[in-house]
Order: sequence, then C-alpha cells, then structure tokens
Amino acid sequence: MEQMQSSEIRYRRLFEAARDGILILDAETGEITDVNPFLVELLGYSYEDFLGKNLWELGAFKDVAASKAAFVELKQKRYVRYNDLPLKTKDGRLIAVEFVSNVYQAGQEEVIQCNIRDITERKKIEAALLNASAELEQRVEERTAELRTALAEISTLKEQVEAENLFFRRELRLKYQFNQIIGQDSGLRDVLRMAEQVAPGNTTVLILGETGTGKELIAAAIHDMSPRRERPLITVNCAALPGNLIESELFGREKSAYTGADTKQAGRFEIADGSTLCLDEIGELPLELQAKLLRVIQHNEFERLGSSRTVKVDVRLVATTNRNLEEEASKGRFRPDLYYRLNVFPLTVPPLRQRKEDIPHDGSCLCRAILQKARQSDHLCPQGDDQGLAGLSLARQHPGAGRCY
Repeated sequence: MEQMQSSEIRYRRLFEAARDGILILDAETGEITDVNPFLVELLGYSYEDFLGKNLWELGAFKDVAASKAAFVELKQKRYVRYNDLPLKTKDGRLIAVEFVSNVYQAGQEEVIQCNIRDITERKKIEAALLNASAELEQRVEERTAELRTALAEISTLKEQVEAENLFFRRELRLKYQFNQIIGQDSGLRDVLRMAEQVAPGNTTVLILGETGTGKELIAAAIHDMSPRRERPLITVNCAALPGNLIESELFGREKSAYTGADTKQAGRFEIADGSTLCLDEIGELPLELQAKLLRVIQHNEFERLGSSRTVKVDVRLVATTNRNLEEEASKGRFRPDLYYRLNVFPLTVPPLRQRKEDIPHDGSCLCRAILQKARQSDHLCPQGDDQGLAGLSLARQHPGAGRCY
C-alpha cells in the first residue's frame, strides 16, 4: 500500500511539473477527469472549465466533428497522433500543437492520456527558415543571372577589344590628321573646312570623288576631329569583300550560321559601337544588303546572321564612293531611300587635275613632299631634279589623282 501511495505521489509530481500539456479522459465517456497546470496555463481555461467536459465541448478544440471522429478512432486503434493540430486559447489566439493520445489500463478502468506539445514557435522558426531559404535561393538566382549577363557583356567587350586591336594596329600607320593631307588649292581647303564643321556632330557624311582623291583620308580626319576619336576608326571596303561574306562582315554572325562558320564573330557595326564606321566604296554594296543597312541608319539596330536577337549600337557613319549615287539610284542600281539617308552632308573631293595650285611645280608643297619621300626611301631622285619633276607634272593629266606619286 505504501509503495502504491509513493508511486502515485511521484506520478502526480511528474504530472504537475511536466512542460507538456496533459489531459486524462474516461475512456468510456470521453469526459475529462484531470488536467495538468501547464495545459491550464497554455490554453487559458481554468481547472474547472476542463473537468467533466468532453473535448468537443471545449472552445479550444474548434472542429467538433473532427474531435468526435478522433475520439472514435482512438477507441478503435487505442492510439492516435496529430503532428499539427490547431487549438484556440480562451482569449481567441490560435496555436499549433502536437497531439498524441493513447488508451491504457489504470486498475479496473481504462483511461485516455492526451499529451499536448506547443509547436507554435517551432513552426514560426521553420516558416522563417523556409522564407529565408527561398529568399536566399531567389537572391542566388538573381545574382547568377547578373553574373551571366556580366560575363556575356565581358565576352562581347572582349570580342570588341580584340577586333578593335586588329583594326587599331592596321590603322596606326595611317593616323590621319589634316597635316597629312598635302594641298593649298582653295577647292581642297573648302572641303577641309566643311569636314572640320561636320566633325563634332553625329551627322552621316557622304564623301564623293574619283579614285585616288583621298576620300578615306578625309573620312579619317573627320573621325580624328570628332568626340569619338578615343576609339579607333573602323573601315570596311565594300568593293573588296565577296557578296556572300559582306553581310557577316558588316553585321556579324552566330556560330553555324552557315557552312564554315565555326565560331561566333562580331560584325564591323558592333566593333564600331561608340566610334565611327567608314563604308569605303559604298556604291559596290549589293542591293539585298542595302535595306538592312538602311535599318541600321534609321534605328541603330540589327541582327547578327543566324540570330533573332536585336543588337543596339551607337555608330557614326561616314561613306565614300567614286560613283554618282544619284544616277545609280535613278537606274535602279542603288536604293533611293538609302541614298537620301547617306546624302545628309555630302563632300566632294576634287581630283588633282582640278587643283591647279597643288599640281607639282617648282617650289610647290606637293612637289617638295614627293621629292622628300623619294629621296628618303629609294634615293631615286637625286638633288637638283626639282625642276625636271615639276615640268613633267605640269605636262601630265594626272590620271588616278595623286596615286601616281
């Protein structure tokens, strides 16, 4: 008897000191026969509010039908467990609990013990962790996307720099300035004066003139006097490229855009982004490409060959030709709308035969330059031949402008 009383005292102390809520129910009727202090404190009901009540009669168990069904299930299975059960405290606050019930024999009677553990804070922490994890994943995805974009931009810039370096090395020898354009004729000076006026803007310039008149020199001088001079001038000779390659050369290509295109290649328009593009001998550009060029001039955008992605560029265009584009347009060999777009600021470079002041004669600057070059390079012109060269020059019609010199 004393052992039983001692056991009951120990059980009672454990029951009252437990940090989980405990309910004791009559297994037959489902009425509550005992409740520990922790559950009273947790739910806010008094001890008397519990005693003699069924679970579904307490406001804490919101779903009456579910509570009755759980009691029936418990009587059948003698054990039930709910990992996330909502309970309502007396002051209306919702909490989440783990609810474990089992039936056991106590002397001559069967009783039900319900253990109730508050998991509200744990759920909040889990939710916070899930949110933090989701936010972290989103930030990682965003950062990854930013890095991919940055890498793509770096790759594009790398291609552009590599291509620019090729052009820069090629053009370094021809770093044009006005002091490299030799001439005193008023016609040439007018051209240079107009070039100086148009250089600071972004206006498209069309440079006209016969072969050998120095159109590319004028184009380069315009670039060197423009705000874009920090970037290299990019030049394309439209007459030197085969018709089947000129599109990819101008607008670039994707890998496998056509047979033999083993790598992606940036076009001249991409390379010239932020700089000046000189289209030398534009009159030789095939008609089928003139529409695409017109779009670039109008909207500053195009697509690489084999790609549907639109590329935006900021390019100042200077074109040169030895053809009469107005006549070519009237005969259907050049698009009139492209001609009007190019002919915004035309410059006509006069041939040498029309520049009487520049035709080599004794004491002319051109004569002196020719003699100095000849003497420095091949020693072909000995001292004292100035008059002979001048006489020869005056007698010629100067075909090919100044190239014969």
